[in-house]
Amino acid sequence: MSLEFQHVAIIGAGAMGRGIAQIAAQAGSQVWLLDTQAGAAQQAREALGVQWHKLQAKGKCSAEQVQQWRAALHVAGSVSDLATAELIVEAVVERLDVKQALFAQLEEVASPQAVLVSNTSSLSIAAIAANLRQPGRVAGYHFFNPVPLMRVVEVVASVRTDAEVVERLVRYAQAMGHQAVVAQDTPGFIVNHAGRGYGTEALRLLGEGVCDVATADRILRDQAGFRLGPFELFDLTGLDVSHPVMESIYQQYYAEPRYRPSVITAQRLAAGLVGRKKGQGFYRYVDNQPQPVAEAAAPSVPDLPPVWVSPKAARRAELLQWLKDQQLAIETGAVASSKALIVVAPLGFDVTTLAAVEGLDASRTVGIDLLLPDAATKRRVVATNPATRQDMRQAAHALFARDGKPVSMIRDSAGFVTQRVLAAVVNIASDICQQGICSPADLDLAVSLGLGYPSGPLAWGDALGPNNVLEILFNMQTVYGDPRYRPSPWLRRRAALGLSLLHTEA
Repeated sequence: MSLEFQHVAIIGAGAMGRGIAQIAAQAGSQVWLLDTQAGAAQQAREALGVQWHKLQAKGKCSAEQVQQWRAALHVAGSVSDLATAELIVEAVVERLDVKQALFAQLEEVASPQAVLVSNTSSLSIAAIAANLRQPGRVAGYHFFNPVPLMRVVEVVASVRTDAEVVERLVRYAQAMGHQAVVAQDTPGFIVNHAGRGYGTEALRLLGEGVCDVATADRILRDQAGFRLGPFELFDLTGLDVSHPVMESIYQQYYAEPRYRPSVITAQRLAAGLVGRKKGQGFYRYVDNQPQPVAEAAAPSVPDLPPVWVSPKAARRAELLQWLKDQQLAIETGAVASSKALIVVAPLGFDVTTLAAVEGLDASRTVGIDLLLPDAATKRRVVATNPATRQDMRQAAHALFARDGKPVSMIRDSAGFVTQRVLAAVVNIASDICQQGICSPADLDLAVSLGLGYPSGPLAWGDALGPNNVLEILFNMQTVYGDPRYRPSPWLRRRAALGLSLLHTEA
């Protein structure tokens, strides 16, 4: 099979342009690099040569391959040198006016058959191509950094992009060793759109005083399985990047509550606390390494009280068996005695609401998050309520840490931490599919590869149980009265019909 594009040009020799040039050359294309900064394209070419020699030293390619790839990489002096390119990839600064001017210049130089694409992560493809004579040949080709390792690319079709252009870009992505996912031209495309639930919901938790930064990160790593906690991720990316993206997507969706940014990141950005690259963000860094934040040890409580578990608790049988295995005193009466620690395990509700609705003594009531099977997590999360006595708080901490598993104690929160973050992630992903931005399969693939989540959001929702996710969202909306938690019709209908969230209509 012949290569889709034999001659490829990359405009912008920064990290993204360099990475795209690398995989294009490795695929067998002749590649021209162009950058307005003097010497930048030549420096990028030399850097790629060094990178290829390192791969050779590791046994990942041969000397002949390195020689072939180096010979395929050329430096262009000006836009006029790109006249023979069949594919031109723009990877310059994220400014609409700059991109529009560049594409207008390309249209005068490039062959009428050439495909013109932008590596933009946030700008509208339709807007970039708005003033061109041939907008049908313009598309988005959004790679992720580092390009050779992040093996997914979003092929973005505007309302005027030709279907054949999309098909050719998909085939070429595959030739470069990448997975192509097709997205409509909407704010954030797939990956940046789907990622709105993780960081924004964590910021809302922080703003409510549910827990501190380190506790939230520990919970979402150890209980939910994320590689990085949301605040670790903010520090790695930098608030100078993350906060403008949050604002942009929120504004482009005309103040959609699901994407609402936080004043916390606005304040920290203004203060210069942008993250790792500045030495301080949500964490402090010395020699680029985060400084550890100590975790409170479980208190020593010699005489643990008996435990009474609400009949309405999620995974009640599992919880009772664990208490029994720990040889703890369990009360089985219809109501708790005056000495018992009262335990609830809600989905979406907070401890306060259940104590009030079930007529429980709030001063002795705590909640435990049992959305996920206890055996499947590395951490337990226990929430108090504003009336919980200190002795009962300490007893709950000691009790649930009895077998050595770490326990995070948090303040009252509808949905604890994991429930509300996962529900937000699944709900936003569901609504992306409801809007027809991409297929369910492409969404899960893009998010798994682009964000490194433990699972695609829709498959995750299936594993949690669509009805459980729906219950969490309904109950959170009841507690907070915030439309950000309203369930997507995609989720609500599939939960009601017992269908997978990956199910598409005939």
